[in-house]
Amino acid sequence: MKKKTTLLFIPVLLFSWLLSAQETVSISKREVKQRVQENNSSLQISQQEFLAARAQYRQTNAVFLPNISVSHTGMTTNNPLMAFGSKLNQEVISQSDFDPARLNDPDRTDNFATKIEVQQPLINLDGFYQRSAAKNKMEATQLKRERTGDHMQLETEKAYMQLQLAHKAVEVLEQALETAQANLKLANDNFKQGYLQRSDLLAVEVRVTEVNNQLQYAKSNVKNASDYLMFLMGDSIDVVLIPKDSLQVQVAAVNKGQLPMERADIQAMQLASQARKQMYKADKMSFLPRLNAFGSYELYDDELFQGDATGYMAGVALTWDIFDGSKRIGKTQQSKAEFKQAQLQYEQHVHKSQLELNQAKRALQDAENKLKLTRLAMEQSEEALRIRNNRYEQGLEKTTDLLMAETQFSEKRLEYYQTVYEYNYALEYLKFLTQNQSTTEQ
Repeated sequence: MKKKTTLLFIPVLLFSWLLSAQETVSISKREVKQRVQENNSSLQISQQEFLAARAQYRQTNAVFLPNISVSHTGMTTNNPLMAFGSKLNQEVISQSDFDPARLNDPDRTDNFATKIEVQQPLINLDGFYQRSAAKNKMEATQLKRERTGDHMQLETEKAYMQLQLAHKAVEVLEQALETAQANLKLANDNFKQGYLQRSDLLAVEVRVTEVNNQLQYAKSNVKNASDYLMFLMGDSIDVVLIPKDSLQVQVAAVNKGQLPMERADIQAMQLASQARKQMYKADKMSFLPRLNAFGSYELYDDELFQGDATGYMAGVALTWDIFDGSKRIGKTQQSKAEFKQAQLQYEQHVHKSQLELNQAKRALQDAENKLKLTRLAMEQSEEALRIRNNRYEQGLEKTTDLLMAETQFSEKRLEYYQTVYEYNYALEYLKFLTQNQSTTEQ
């Protein structure tokens, strides 16, 4: 039986050796938050989304600013109309050019034209509303980026607490293993002296094996928590992180009132609805005429990059697209539906956020009550184990009762630390919903 038990220990010891052989890095919560802020991919993606929205808004400057273009065109032709027109632009027409024979069958004519064109929007009502919509979208994206930062802060707090809990579980199970091994040594001594039955000794050996298995899973959880934190920090180095800050009950003055309407995500949804409204107005304004100014300055010559002859043209154009095959009608109907959809989504988000806040308040209260009970249960199970252990050493207690008390104490310790994690996370989540940041530890 001892040989079989030893074989069971081999993979456990091998796993422990591999885990301990990995590089370990101590890190504080402050350091983790800083690295997440600097390197997290989700934050970087949200930053690029904002930059794209800002660039879209800047494109709408075209509603006010002119469009200026410069071109240089060269051509050769013997087309009667083009040849005469080119000479006319070059200001080289002579009396002989009006000869009907030359007019009907001109010689090859070269023409090079340099043209500077300016188009200036004056009144484009749909463009004004499109610009307003782009601005709302940019501001909404900025608020969304801020809310992403809040969410990553919550996720970082959660991941760091999971790392703390995983290390606490390893600590508890290592102590339980040490106690179980001491009990096994005592049981072996008692068995050799004939004070203990074989079945009781086997029960103690099974307990040692169970704790070893639990310890193996706990160390796996440490590695999983370390990997996830490294991912949040934008790093892929294979290390085992050790938290510098211990798992303690947090105390914070949390706002338990109504849902804050100034929260970034709620404001972002409201601005998104406003953007849809402005796009709807822009589509309605597209039925109205547009007023634009235009002008050009032209240089002509029969040689490359020359301009002996010049001319200009300036004017104002009032254009009105009366009917385009009902395309604008359908687009307006679409934008109206999208505006209504955005309104409904905003209302839904507010109601859902209020629901989440109410649930978070109850979850925090439940976790606080559970924290008191698990702390009391841990203290009681510790005292019960101490009494049974003393009686066992005096031969006054059964082995099964001692093992039961030892198992219960380990379970209650793990349950207490799990409750501390749940309480701290409930507190952080409530802060996330209410934008409250003041937190201390006791």
